[in-house]
Amino acid sequence: MSNTITTTDFNFPNQKSVYRGKVREVYNINDDLLVMVATDRLSAFDVVLPKGIPYKGQILNQIATKFMELTQDIVPNWLIATPDPNVAVGHLCEPFKVEMVIRGYLSGHAAREYALGKRELCGVAMPEGLKENDRFPEPIITPTTKADNGEHDEDISREAILSKGIVTEADYLVLEKYTRALYQRGTEIAASSGLILVDTKYEFGKTKDGVIVLIDEIHTPDSSRYFYADGYQERQDNGQEQKQLSKEFVRRWLIENGFQGLDGQQIPEMTEEYIESVSERYIELYENILGEKFVKADITQIDARIAKNVNEYLSAKS
Repeated sequence: MSNTITTTDFNFPNQKSVYRGKVREVYNINDDLLVMVATDRLSAFDVVLPKGIPYKGQILNQIATKFMELTQDIVPNWLIATPDPNVAVGHLCEPFKVEMVIRGYLSGHAAREYALGKRELCGVAMPEGLKENDRFPEPIITPTTKADNGEHDEDISREAILSKGIVTEADYLVLEKYTRALYQRGTEIAASSGLILVDTKYEFGKTKDGVIVLIDEIHTPDSSRYFYADGYQERQDNGQEQKQLSKEFVRRWLIENGFQGLDGQQIPEMTEEYIESVSERYIELYENILGEKFVKADITQIDARIAKNVNEYLSAKS
């Protein structure tokens, strides 16, 4: 099995603190820059699985970087540089405590709620008479709380976000505007690759200058769901499953093996063969989403490589 990076313990110059998320570890440099390392950890149902996936961090970081570049004309973002295949460096931001989820289709969590008879998600009405993976008349925004480590993200309505003071109304209007603009651009880019951007989530923060910017990842298979456009309608008409490009295949595998992140459930064994198959699937996702060949970075000493590249970047910048 190839080497993976599942945890980090770097000590960069002027490092102030480290925040460890489900997949990314973020180093605060002198209360000015953030160095975000995309690990090879795999999470599903808000649980980090016990083994890493080779090249996953590189794939997520490079997809996010590409889409930051492709959307910076419509929404400002935090990114400054990518000194290593697994690393993004950007402006220090104060994150908003919500994730902005936008759905163009009745899929995933929305479909599971719909199947239970619910016709409202995060305070937003869902029309009667839909089948799983049908398109909504208009994309709907269904935010979640931004959970701390070990806790589950939870659905929350726009009204609750405002009434609890989690985000001010003025800022939330900007988040909604940016979310719709990014989804529209993502939909157009996906279509050019023969894909449908089904749903996705965005995270935003505010810089020290008070500017709202896009942070974290964008349009990756961890944060988004894609279908192949070719044959989509035919599969819907015939009641067939859609061909997906997303992390949903991991969730399906877990569900089939009796795990949905609930108390008392055991994570199924991740064999070497299964891990290799997930890695290959992520590479397939990368090549389909970006329309270019994935070039594997040298991962024989991945920690040392990251340390060298980031230290050289920070040294040149200081």
